[in-house]
Amino acid sequence: MQTIEYSRSRANHVNLHGSEKLIGKVLITGGAGFIGSHLSERCVSKGYTVVCLDNFLNGSLGNIRALLNYKNFKLVNGDVRDLNMLEKIVSSGIGAIVHLAAQIHVDRSIIEPHDTYETNVLGTLNVLELARRYDVEKVIFASTSEVYGSAQYVPMDEKHPLDPQHPYGASKLAADRMCHAYIQTYGINICITRLFNTFGPRQKDTGYGGAISIFAKRVLSGRPPLIYGDGKQSRDYLYVEDAINAYESILQSKEPIREPVNFGTGKETTIISIATKIIELLGAKKLRPVHVAPRPGEVRRLVADNKKAKELLGWQPKYSFDEGLEKLVDWYKNYRFEDWEKPK
Repeated sequence: MQTIEYSRSRANHVNLHGSEKLIGKVLITGGAGFIGSHLSERCVSKGYTVVCLDNFLNGSLGNIRALLNYKNFKLVNGDVRDLNMLEKIVSSGIGAIVHLAAQIHVDRSIIEPHDTYETNVLGTLNVLELARRYDVEKVIFASTSEVYGSAQYVPMDEKHPLDPQHPYGASKLAADRMCHAYIQTYGINICITRLFNTFGPRQKDTGYGGAISIFAKRVLSGRPPLIYGDGKQSRDYLYVEDAINAYESILQSKEPIREPVNFGTGKETTIISIATKIIELLGAKKLRPVHVAPRPGEVRRLVADNKKAKELLGWQPKYSFDEGLEKLVDWYKNYRFEDWEKPK
């Protein structure tokens, strides 16, 4: 496993795309996680030097194992709550930070709100303060559509009221607004990305946000999908490749984007329809979804207005929900099922 040699020299810009000079050294917190590992791969392939920071509570070494032999990839096992450790990294000449590290599970946030706050709020504060101290050129913060709460109108633009309905959403909103405060107070170049429900290969089959992965695991194991409540809850599902394109477009942007930006498809899909689609894709016609009691604080509806992303970055989603779902199910069939416990 590679380690980091620390120095206080600023990162040199590298010529990655013709005449465009982009930031050369990128810190990706949570870089071994679901989204982070895909972003780490993309950035390494584009010639960035990537410092991947992860505490492996959500991330997996398997997600980034293929990157360990690349000279422009550095892995650090650490936590964003460790200010001294984080300072050693940022002071080594980081040009940009993509801050993805978080306690991401709604259910866990209900049980452990204090830990969720420490990781999501204080961890973000550490990142912002070190970015300020060491004059980091660009910070990209992974906020979430959960800061909006259930849709009061659709599609939901960035001016939609902020009304999180569980401790996870509240902690991400606090971090979101701390980013806003650092923009206003210090003029730091921080883009606040509000991704809607991202899904795709490597998404864990645990936790509130992984309904698609959980359904796929259960059906592949011969068990019916469990649906909390009536299943009419709807989400705007964004395929992970489109999310990575969003982050890359921000990294490459010549103009600062010091404001929140939604990334979603603008289309909604109900939970019950997802369960039905997965059953059909896997040929498990005998299975029927099982309904259980609703979850506390669950958001009923999320649908993105992505006009700002299109206008500022020229970004737009390339994958339909069905295309992304087929890719995810195929990945589960080929890479995950052999390790799962067989139904009893």
